[in-house]
Amino acid sequence: MSHTNHNGNRPVETIADPENPILADAAPIAHKPGPHDASGPHNPKEINPKMSADIAYWSKEFGITGERLHEIIRVHGTHVDKVRAAVHSHKTA
Repeated sequence: MSHTNHNGNRPVETIADPENPILADAAPIAHKPGPHDASGPHNPKEINPKMSADIAYWSKEFGITGERLHEIIRVHGTHVDKVRAAVHSHKTA
């Protein structure tokens, strides 16, 4: 008895070609930076409070805690210039 696939056909078995073997390199693949890496903000004009990378970046940039940054965002919004002004006014007050 032969087994069949979902189309009712017998599955095709492939046998490796000994004259053209498939070779793979065992070296690790280098990581390519993507748009969400911690090298910078996701958007240089807006802070996304749901993205931990944005909170980490901007809290370090402004020299405040992530919790304080969230508080300022709740009051002043997510626009970087408004948050920067609020941070500056609170530091000088």
